[in-house]
Amino acid sequence: MARSSSYRSTERTRTGAVTQFGSRTDIGCVREQNEDSLIVTPPLFVVADGMGGHAAGEVASEICVKTVAECAPKHADAEELGQAVEQANRDIITAALTGEGREGMGTTCTAAMLEADKLVIAQVGDSRAYLLHGGKLSQITRDHSLMANMIESGQITPEEARFHPNRSVITRALGNDPDMVPDLYEIRVETGDRLMLCSDGLTSMVEDADIEAIMNRVADPQRCAAALVNEAIAAGGTDNVTVVVANAIGLGDKARRKVKRRTFITVAFVILLLIGIIAAAAWGGYTYLHNTAYLTEEDGKVAVYRGVPGDVLGFSYSELVVVSNVAVDDLPPSAAERIREGMRVSSVEEAEELVETYKEDLESKSKEASTA
Repeated sequence: MARSSSYRSTERTRTGAVTQFGSRTDIGCVREQNEDSLIVTPPLFVVADGMGGHAAGEVASEICVKTVAECAPKHADAEELGQAVEQANRDIITAALTGEGREGMGTTCTAAMLEADKLVIAQVGDSRAYLLHGGKLSQITRDHSLMANMIESGQITPEEARFHPNRSVITRALGNDPDMVPDLYEIRVETGDRLMLCSDGLTSMVEDADIEAIMNRVADPQRCAAALVNEAIAAGGTDNVTVVVANAIGLGDKARRKVKRRTFITVAFVILLLIGIIAAAAWGGYTYLHNTAYLTEEDGKVAVYRGVPGDVLGFSYSELVVVSNVAVDDLPPSAAERIREGMRVSSVEEAEELVETYKEDLESKSKEASTA
């Protein structure tokens, strides 16, 4: 088998959304063959990591991506994508029984559909999906693995899991349970967000912080996928490694023109409607701003303000009522954080009652501490 392969393109999906994507899969430095498979056909992206010994893992992962590609919905729908993964599971089990592969063969599967601002995922195993949003990387999926269970139960730390002798043991896969169901996710994404799918050949070699740095540094999806794979290989490449990176970059020209036409038709109606609403809204806003209140921090103390925190249409609508003698740092962390962010309440009276409650709670705790 070839050492590596890549797929790169910019395509317009059925909805008119333009998707830039790139991918790379590599056998790594230790394995004799690549048992990973992938599909990159926007809006569908799939990564599968096969298992089961010589040839069998490759067969399982290839059946997985082929079936999911054939059965996936035309548009992003989590339930229907999950059904495609379930069908792939049944096909792998059947293939093992009919001799196409081997008994016991299986595969992970992380299938995603990225369409405009909608991302849906169906996942089984420890191949992961990540989202880079605002420069911050977060893992969307949860590993179906022994290590994930041990980390969640507090038996080991994430760092210890990276070197644990059973780090490759997964608890759910396609090919061994006819009743298997995938985990489903549905997320709203924004222009500039970046989706990344990968087999554990990446995450077992490269820490999330380094993945985040590369995804922020390398803008081109294909170069980014290649850079991530290269990083895993440089770290030892003890497993096959597959990476898919996809960016949603907004609506296409046709969709924008359609939106523009619809907007033009509604503009006249909206303008007339706004004229009638503005007077009522102005009076309602004035009443609201002068009756509502919020708590915030002032020189380390809890302060009561009339109005709302921050600016409204570039203007400040707040008036200091009183600065209490309650120190924000003495409050429970959750309450302190909300107050620092500006805790809104319905009236000045309610705000003052809250301050009194905080004061009484602190005095009570102080008495308890002194008598202990």
